[in-house]
Amino acid sequence: MNSETKICQNCKNSFTIEPEDFAFYEKINVPPPTFCFNCRLQRRLAFRNERTLYKKKCEAPGHAEESISVFSPDNPQRTYDHQAWWGDAWNPLDYGKEIDWSKPFFTQLQELWREVPDIAVMNINPINSEYCSITEGNKNCYLVFGGDFNENTLYSTYVFNCKECVDAYWVSKSEFNYETVDCISCMRLRYSRYCDDCYDSAFLFNCKNCHDCFGCVNLKNKSYCFWNEQLTKEEYQKRLKEINSGDAKQITELKQKFANFSVNFPRRFARLIQTANSTGDNLEQAKNCRQCFDVFGGAEDCAYDVLAYSRIKDCFDLDRAGLNTELVYESSSVYPGSRVFFSRFVFNSHDIYYSYNCHHVSNLFGCIGMRNKQYCILNKQYSEVEYKELVPRLIQHMQDMPYAGTQGRSYAYGEFFPIEISPFAYNETLAQEAYPLTKEKALAQGFSWRDPDQKTHTPTLTFEDIPDDITNIDDSILKEIIECGHKGQCEEQCTKAFRIIAPELQFYRQMKIPVPKLCPSCRHYSRVRQRNPVRLWLRSCQCGGSKSTNGAYVNDIEHFHGDMPCTNEFQTSYSPDRPEIIYCEQCYQSEVV
Repeated sequence: MNSETKICQNCKNSFTIEPEDFAFYEKINVPPPTFCFNCRLQRRLAFRNERTLYKKKCEAPGHAEESISVFSPDNPQRTYDHQAWWGDAWNPLDYGKEIDWSKPFFTQLQELWREVPDIAVMNINPINSEYCSITEGNKNCYLVFGGDFNENTLYSTYVFNCKECVDAYWVSKSEFNYETVDCISCMRLRYSRYCDDCYDSAFLFNCKNCHDCFGCVNLKNKSYCFWNEQLTKEEYQKRLKEINSGDAKQITELKQKFANFSVNFPRRFARLIQTANSTGDNLEQAKNCRQCFDVFGGAEDCAYDVLAYSRIKDCFDLDRAGLNTELVYESSSVYPGSRVFFSRFVFNSHDIYYSYNCHHVSNLFGCIGMRNKQYCILNKQYSEVEYKELVPRLIQHMQDMPYAGTQGRSYAYGEFFPIEISPFAYNETLAQEAYPLTKEKALAQGFSWRDPDQKTHTPTLTFEDIPDDITNIDDSILKEIIECGHKGQCEEQCTKAFRIIAPELQFYRQMKIPVPKLCPSCRHYSRVRQRNPVRLWLRSCQCGGSKSTNGAYVNDIEHFHGDMPCTNEFQTSYSPDRPEIIYCEQCYQSEVV
């Protein structure tokens, strides 16, 4: 098969379907996509609200209590609290519908979706951690999203097995971290990214097995380094005493200084660990994977996957999944599954089509909230023979009568759920985080938007009035409503005001960290911006011989290409207009050993 160029029916840009893609689509018997990779991902993310929380009454019979929910009070989606949803007092088959051959399939699915109860918030086995979402096993945590088995952790996302961490993002097995991103097994680390096994340090980038270092880049097995200069222990401690880490103004200046300093060192074109024949970024033990991002613990023969772990195989356009998942296409949150297509929140199941929030099931088509069932369509039970006769007919019906979305988008069999039937507004979901839009642009593209609720509280303290030094802040700040420094004038889900809670203040004092002047949401978005986008550019190595092509970095040793510029090319998530120095694997390894 040859590659084929198509025009995305959403963004109207061209995209290429490779021969390997056609082979996969033929293997699972689905037509090729009509949306490009990023628009496919954007569409799936528009169904995932992690961070926008509300209080909503449980709608289960005999219940009326308010609970934390990812659904707003005015959202028509029927919702039960976690205990009621998992209880035996209701049966999803009671909502079953006959197939209406006069309507598009997605219209029928949307009607069913709104009637079947959904879980108010997915927060499994929390202990004093009610304000968490899509999490499991957290204890004494607050505003933790997509993170499991943490303790005493606050305002963090994608954190796992962490303790006493605040404002962390993509961090695991760490303690006493603050404003760290992409770090593993670190302790008492602040303002750092891409660090492994580091402790008692601050302002590090891409360091491994380092301790007592400050403002350092690309170091391994080092200690007592200050802005990449090796010092004695005594000299290091002397210089460190000149810095007041609890002063907000100094920290702001240091952040800018470190940002300017770090771009003068070469960066690896992609973080690929034990991978073979693969492209993307943040891959570990991947083989024959294309355009995959944040895939850990083994993957083989995959493409266009984002955030997966623990062995996936033959999966295309899959995000937030793992645990031996295979043969999955255009789906999200599959743990584990086999032959799952165009579905999300599917657990321990196989042969699933166009279904949502289903557990221990098989052979479902267009089902919502099913548990321990098989051979069902639109939540109606069929015999095995009836099911196998109806499914091909329903697929043909989807082809003959596609769902007509807005802006000319058309959804036939082979496409994920139309973004128009998402139960969430665009700005409530991860789509806004990965593909940010203004309200005007979102509405112009036919996406829904929800204006923030008008807050009844009035700030009692402006961000300018917060003392810069943590030593000048007493317990009275716990009673204040603090104005966010962005004042709601941003596209970062700004809450305009926020409070400091007691465990948080204790952490700042213990770590000697200034009290933040931005709300938790705006702080989260600042961490999101530190990570590269989920897309690739073809670029050349920027090693010019004895130094980088921009002259900012002088190589430590002679590289394989001598004094001539390196001619290696690669696909990288660093766009060509960015200031960082990007080296190929060979040149990078020559410098960072």
